[in-house]
Amino acid sequence: MERRLAAILCADVAGYSRMMGIDEDGTHAAFKAHRGAIHPIILNHAGRIVKHTGDGFLLEFATAASAIQFGIEMQSLMAERNADLPSDRNMRFRLGIHQGEFTVDDGEAFGDGINVAVNLESIAVPGGVAVSAKAYEEAGPQLPIKLTSAGSFQFKNLQEPVQAWTWEPGSAAIRSGTSVTGLPPQYRSAIVGVLPFVNLSDGADAYLADGLADDLIHALSLQSFFRVLSRTSTFRFRDRGLNPRLIAREIDATYLIQGTVRRSRHKLRVTAELIAPETGAQLWTGRYDGDVGDLFAMQDEITTSLCAALMPEIYRVEASIPVRAPATDPTAWDRFLRGLSHYYRPTKADYEISISLFRQAIALDPTLGLAHAYLATILMQGINFGWIKGSRELWDEAKNLALDSVRLDGRSSFAYAILAFVRAMQGDHEDGMKAARKATELNAYDMGARGVLGLCHMVNGEHQQAIDLFSIAAQRGNSDPRYQWPALNAYSHYLLGRYEAALSWAREELFLYPNHLQALTIRAATLAQLGATDQAGDAVDVLRAQYPWLTLDRHIKNIRWKRREDIDHYRDGLIRAGLV
Repeated sequence: MERRLAAILCADVAGYSRMMGIDEDGTHAAFKAHRGAIHPIILNHAGRIVKHTGDGFLLEFATAASAIQFGIEMQSLMAERNADLPSDRNMRFRLGIHQGEFTVDDGEAFGDGINVAVNLESIAVPGGVAVSAKAYEEAGPQLPIKLTSAGSFQFKNLQEPVQAWTWEPGSAAIRSGTSVTGLPPQYRSAIVGVLPFVNLSDGADAYLADGLADDLIHALSLQSFFRVLSRTSTFRFRDRGLNPRLIAREIDATYLIQGTVRRSRHKLRVTAELIAPETGAQLWTGRYDGDVGDLFAMQDEITTSLCAALMPEIYRVEASIPVRAPATDPTAWDRFLRGLSHYYRPTKADYEISISLFRQAIALDPTLGLAHAYLATILMQGINFGWIKGSRELWDEAKNLALDSVRLDGRSSFAYAILAFVRAMQGDHEDGMKAARKATELNAYDMGARGVLGLCHMVNGEHQQAIDLFSIAAQRGNSDPRYQWPALNAYSHYLLGRYEAALSWAREELFLYPNHLQALTIRAATLAQLGATDQAGDAVDVLRAQYPWLTLDRHIKNIRWKRREDIDHYRDGLIRAGLV
């Protein structure tokens, strides 16, 4: 049993039972999607999830200011997300915040502090926040906006009345910040067809359905991994009512994407699914809603979300297919795909096998640019995970691989992104930023490229810009193991002095990858800066146990950030933690 003093936030969804009664599966899916979008904001404010409830959650924060800032930022995000939904599908949270004590015992949380937060949540308007006077008085000097006094409330299960302050939608919000390919056709063995989206509204809206399918064809064709059939190949099947299996055989498609568009006044709902037509298996499905008032912005948002979700799924399925060629007659593409299958299982053993297979693919065909890019990527990941020691020779090899990838596939955003990563980490800040911007220009839908642009901002000392980009990438592209945005987010928060948030992001990374070298080092430095001397020492002990070769000087000499004060800040944290 543990008793804690913290800022407690209770959240639930107004009208959740009614929504579940109308559409149980859709409501549950929407709730999970909203919760996923909210999660990075929790970490940015160093919040911790105490427990999930059926229609909400209970969080704790180190300070009342962090809890209130999170609450208003979350509600502002939800207002934006709800703006793209029909009114009957708006999911509006009510939040209650109190500073007080509570007890945790065997996974259950209880106490007067939680009771007050729960009662405050009940008086908050949907989309709003209710805060106790105790929490507001502590946080007030640190808040950039004022709350409104709502008076005193006597709740039936509390002895003393509670003075409440509120924030409602419309008040000032707190913001955190603001097919041409070089890969030979025979290697892009997967063929993806985007069927015309079905218009479920009247005939006048057919152009909306066609526009979304066109945008998706364009966005998917910007990558190098698989071939995307043209509009003329797939749109001729409109209204023919053919089985997807027959369509796929006629156009030789490995995967089909199909969807529907439904309009209700100024709202638009789009559903999409990725299917394997030969088996009929549904590999992925998603639903998005938008406001037709800003049609182009809505289409871009939906297209970006679809691409971020679809591409890693196709990569995974392709990588899991059994070997295409017998071992006695290996091909470069076969070796690359086998390497990719091990890449998607990030263990040290798989890492070593993946490197060997990527090298074999390059030896069999030096023009396979994608193999160069992935080999450069996995070498950098080997350093991050501590599976291989960083050296000048290793970094030079990664840079040369990235340069070869760009030369062989000059339209690949992935190739430019890995080149930007290597250059930025080697201290070539200006060229790194140029390569990152080129990557995002080539493919605005590539979340990996957007996150690498954030990395370039981080090494340049522009940490709020980095956090904004890392958070977007984490929200939309978190299923791709090429990138570990939580660890990078931890560094930027640390370098801004936001130690609680840095610790939250480091823990997020370590939850996914318990031995991640960078996450372990930033956790140790952060705990030391927070004054948690014993915990910092324990964190260093874990580092030494996992990486006995690691020393302070060896680690710091590989840090090539632009601002000396950032390096000194990081070094100070590690020294305080006891790394020598």
